[in-house]
Amino acid sequence: MPVRKDDEVQVVRGTYKGREGKVVQVYRRKWVIHIERITREKVNGSTVNVGIHPSKVVVTKLKLDKDRKSLLDRKAKGRAAADKDKGTKFTAEDIMQTVD
Repeated sequence: MPVRKDDEVQVVRGTYKGREGKVVQVYRRKWVIHIERITREKVNGSTVNVGIHPSKVVVTKLKLDKDRKSLLDRKAKGRAAADKDKGTKFTAEDIMQTVD
């Protein structure tokens, strides 16, 4: 599931490893996300958000809207169907039915 604004994430690599926060901005052109409490001070004294690559974070809490809920339900239904068929073993009769 792609990261988007208002998701809560935890940084797992880099200088800010272990920090958690809410995604404030997703900058898709630069492949960067900005997280709430991860900032640095510029030379003139103002603070700016530090850009972090989305592959270096783990989503801890999703912001669920109706589209994301339906996507998760659809994926869960597909996984349940795949798991149901996964444990069955084939018998000789099953294999011979498909062979002419």
